[in-house]
Formats: sequence, structure tokens, C-alpha cells
Amino acid sequence: MGATHLPSTEFDGTEMDDQREAAAEARLGDPAEPMVQLLAPDGTLGTDPVYSEYAKRLDPEKLRGFYADMAKIRRFDVEATALQRQGQLALWVPLTGQEAAQIGSGRASQPQDYIFPTYREHGVALTRNVDLAELLRQFRGVSNGGWNPKDTNFHLYTLVLAAQTPHAVGYAMGIQRDQKLAAAAAAEAGGQPAEPKAAVVVYFGDGASSEGDVHESMVFASSYNAPVVFFCQNNHWAISVPSSVQTRIPLANRAKGYGFPGIRVDGNDVIAVHAVTEWALERAREGHGPVLIEAFTYRVGAHTTADDPTKYRESAEETLWRAKDPLERLEKYLRAEGLADDAFFEQVRADGDELAAYVRRTTHDLETPDIRTAFANTYVEAHPLVAEELAWFEEYSAGFADQAEPAEAETGASR
Repeated sequence: MGATHLPSTEFDGTEMDDQREAAAEARLGDPAEPMVQLLAPDGTLGTDPVYSEYAKRLDPEKLRGFYADMAKIRRFDVEATALQRQGQLALWVPLTGQEAAQIGSGRASQPQDYIFPTYREHGVALTRNVDLAELLRQFRGVSNGGWNPKDTNFHLYTLVLAAQTPHAVGYAMGIQRDQKLAAAAAAEAGGQPAEPKAAVVVYFGDGASSEGDVHESMVFASSYNAPVVFFCQNNHWAISVPSSVQTRIPLANRAKGYGFPGIRVDGNDVIAVHAVTEWALERAREGHGPVLIEAFTYRVGAHTTADDPTKYRESAEETLWRAKDPLERLEKYLRAEGLADDAFFEQVRADGDELAAYVRRTTHDLETPDIRTAFANTYVEAHPLVAEELAWFEEYSAGFADQAEPAEAETGASR
């Protein structure tokens, strides 16, 4: 069948179809809309017709806090990488280069919002008051998580690509229904709901955007108008696969196909990221549905400590992106505006070193749990199959002891 003989849709070319398309264009905007940027690489602050209003809410203390957070998480990243190289961690997932995307978006959330991370959102964890030393428990292999998500509304890391996206949408739909019930109960009682409105933020990368889970999640989120913000950190590399292979258009443009807004923001501009995320979360909390944010950033280092990026990308590319460093960009602005001095930056460095020392000390003190706890934690109640497997393990382990005893006896006799 040729292209000219493809079947048309029921409303194709009709007035109803034209009206729907015009309404969508008005609501979603031009898919070729340029990337949102407020703070340029040279440290100058620009303007935006929508997001500058959100940037104006940031006082000098918050801006200094953004810098301190980004510097602290970068120092933590360096220390965690060193711990892995020294055999203290089985693996580490660096974030250097993506600090603005994470700190900006994390600080835009409110305590009642719930966050679903992947495995690289160390900066977001910092903004949610997760003890950073607890992040290393999973990478040391002594815990399946490391922290209680109920304490911070920051979910456990998800190692399977995009698996967290349907979880996030389901959670958002639960929030949506809980809020409707609370509103109905409050109206009946003649008052207002006691709990503040909440939304969900789910993080994923450009590589994970190719997973079916993301597509299915966006379909459900759009269909049910779920209060969820999809936050894609496009760091240009899905391990060794460039983002140009993942998509032929800006990832943010995909949102239009699902019927909700998509925004591409400079992921190395912490002010713009914060403004865009704050706007999207406010929109979601007020019942206007999902938003897709594509933070256009770069993974300066390796995908993980098991990866060697020199095998698949040129150093010139890395050099180009280092010139867009999010910390240097904000430092230039703070100094130019007289909002921070040498004493401030020196204190930030000292605080980072203190954090690194704490993380190192805590990691060295971690004890490896008895493997038998894995059997005990499989089911809530005793299970005959698990008991059988534990018995086999005990017998298997005892065999090594039997082999060691004759060897020790022979060593003693030779003396």
C-alpha cells in the first residue's frame, strides 16, 4: 500500500479534527520552542517571559544554598569514586556535570511531594535530607536500599532502567484519589483539607526514555491527568550510545504526543531548572496534569566506575561541556553580583571536606550482614522452600570447614 493510500482517521480533515489540533497547539505550544536558559555560561542572568517570575523568588541565601549543595554533592561524588577504587564499594555511579539539574529540581519540590529516583540522583537525595552515607550501603552490597523512604519521601534507588516510571504514575494516581477523598470529607465537614496538595517527580535518563515503561507511564499519566512531573536528565550518553541514536528530535517534544507540555531546559543552569520544575510542580499539584522536563546536561565522567568513556567519545566533547560547568557558572554570578565572597567559597570547600571525611569513616565502619538474613527476609513468615534452600546452604558451607581441618592438621604435623 503506498503512502497516498494510507487509511485516514475518522475525523481527519474535518472541522472537529481542526479544532482539536488548534486547541492542542494553543495549550502545548510550538514543539520547536527553544531551550529555557536564564543563567548563561558566562554568569550573566537573562530573562524569560514565564520563568523569570519564578527566578525572582530566589533570594541571595537560596542562591548561595544552591552553590553549596552543588559543591557538596560534587565533593561527595569524588569521595565515593575514590572509595570504590580502593575496594570499599562494589560499584559507583558518578554524577559530576549534572549537579544543577539535580539540585535545581530537588530544591523546587516540597516535603509532601514524593520523589522516584534512578540510581544517579545523589544530588536530589541531598535536597531531600537523605543521609548521603546511607546511599553507599547499596553500592557496598550490604543493603537492598539504605534508608526508609517514608522518612523523606525519597524512594529507594531503582537499578532497572525506567522501572520506577510506572511506579511513580501509580503513586501519583493514588495521591490524586486521596486528595479527592480528603476534599470531599472536608467539604462535608465545612472546612478545608488539612494536608497540602502533593505531586510526584520521577527521574530517568535519555537512555531509559527508549524503554517501553516510559511510554506506558506517560499514556497512563495523560489519560488520568496524574499529578506527576517526568524529569529526564539528558546527559547525552546511555553508557556508550549517544542520545542522537535514542531520538531524532528533542526528547521534550515527545510530550505533545501524549497531550501534555514538554519543556527543554538548560540542565547546567540551576536557576532555570529550579524555575521550570517549580512551575511544573505547581501545575501538577493544582490538578492540571503531567509535565515532561528535559534537562539538557552532560555526564562529564564515566557511566559507572566499571565504564571507560574514552573508548566511545572524544575528549574534545568533554572539554566543550566542562566550559559549561554548573558550579563555575553560578560562582561567576554570585561574585559579579556581590552575593558571595572568598570566605563563603572557602567555607563551602571546608564543609565538603568534612562531609567526605564523614562518608569515608562511615563506609569503613559498615559491617557485612550475615547472609542468613537474606533467607530470613525473603518472606514475612517461614516458607518451606526457603528453609530447604537454607539447609542446603548450611551443608554446602560446612563442606568448606571439613576441607580446612585436614589442611590445618598437615601444617601442624610438618612443624
